[in-house]
Amino acid sequence: MTRSPLFLAALASSAVPGLDPVTVEGVPGEPGDLFEIAYVQDSQDRRWVVKAPCTAAAGAMLDDISALSGLLGRRLEVAMPMVRGFAPVPEGRAAVYLRVPGRPLDFAALVPGPLTVEVGRTLAHIHNVEHLLFEEAGRPTYDAEAHRRRQLSELDRAAATGHVPTGLLTRWEHTLEDVSLWRFAPSAVHGTFTGQNVLASFDDDSDSSTGHVRGVLAWEESRVGDPADDFAELASVAPPATLDAVLEAYAASRIERPDVHLVRRARLAAEMTPLRTLLRALSSGQLDVVERTAEDLRALDTRVEADDRRHAVEDADRSERTRQARERAVPALDADHPDSAGRPEAAWDATQPHVPFPMLGETQAISMTSVLDEPQGSADVPSATAQAPTDASALAAPGTAPDGVDSDPAPAPSPSASMSKDAPPVAVPGGDGRDQTHDEPPPLTETVEDSQPVPVVAADAEASPFEIDEVEALPDAADGVLDLHEGASAFVPVSSADRPHHDSNG
Repeated sequence: MTRSPLFLAALASSAVPGLDPVTVEGVPGEPGDLFEIAYVQDSQDRRWVVKAPCTAAAGAMLDDISALSGLLGRRLEVAMPMVRGFAPVPEGRAAVYLRVPGRPLDFAALVPGPLTVEVGRTLAHIHNVEHLLFEEAGRPTYDAEAHRRRQLSELDRAAATGHVPTGLLTRWEHTLEDVSLWRFAPSAVHGTFTGQNVLASFDDDSDSSTGHVRGVLAWEESRVGDPADDFAELASVAPPATLDAVLEAYAASRIERPDVHLVRRARLAAEMTPLRTLLRALSSGQLDVVERTAEDLRALDTRVEADDRRHAVEDADRSERTRQARERAVPALDADHPDSAGRPEAAWDATQPHVPFPMLGETQAISMTSVLDEPQGSADVPSATAQAPTDASALAAPGTAPDGVDSDPAPAPSPSASMSKDAPPVAVPGGDGRDQTHDEPPPLTETVEDSQPVPVVAADAEASPFEIDEVEALPDAADGVLDLHEGASAFVPVSSADRPHHDSNG
């Protein structure tokens, strides 16, 4: 650390009025770190984090993230750092914020269970955030093609350094040039969704099933882009059953289910992480980091074939579990929709493409343009049938014909198909409630009206947002060990050898 903890404490005091430092703890860094961090406790027993950039580029990232925290902080179910003040440094500005309570997770030791479900839901909740919010905060925005070309550009720059093995360059180039893998819907992305940046609290420290996700740190690389980037570490180190559990919870909470190639792109993002570290180290002149990263890339080159064989087995097992789940699915009969008999609800498959359920906002404001432009029906076709698109549910039903005639009434959406952007998973039963947006209701016949119910969203009684007290004091570590990452208490795996049913992987 080039700056002393006392200097960082002085920065915190100057950045936040009324912050009177009493104690300070410096966080040991590693070569290549973008920030220097210290924890400060003030005279009011509040815990603060001081985060100073090491480079001008890191300073720009830290400066930009303050706008996002102001817009996003109250939209998430979990806590995030809320910047309370800045202090000037040569590389930009140091940020000061209240310390987020919780302990980091070890994704390699995470086992399927309630905590794994919460990780998937938290990630889905981030990806459900509207793009406009990230754009308003000045975060970068990439569509699928721009994201693919950006990675090709990084690959070309890395190839020019001579530090990347030829086998990896060829492997990554072939994957990036296969455009069929890069057809995805962009979403809000955290950017560094690793175990160290996901904080959890436990009702019982000896039982990981009592854990709850409390906060997510390090939003400096947030953007609108490929949702697979946030699965990079999970796809790289988490056990296959854990990854499947996260994906299932994620798919159930997403407005759009994951595309078929999400896991494959996540693995690619994990492989290319050292490449980006190499480029940053070269630009900042950190030659020791360059050499260390080049060694990591050579080691990766020797094991990618073994990884591919292991991933092929994992993918085959996942496909088999999906097939068995579909065979066990019991057809769901709906008394309101006789035509739904014999149509079993498809089992959730987090790696298969699907037709996303429309946003509720799209079913509440009904355009009359299609009705006005609709030709008058003939004597053989009732006029009510020609005006069917004016019903909100007709637009929401994926099976509605382009000309507005719904020849096959759609069944009610499945409970896992409709999700609110800013709420936990919700149940979507069929119902008769409708949001009328017209001055006069359209003259629909009773037959058409009854065959197209509008889904009614009901909140899940078991889900509740976490209420985080920003000034909650964390217990001091008894052994005095300093945290090795930003804004959390001691790093502990979520599973241990003394648990009767799980083996520790961490």
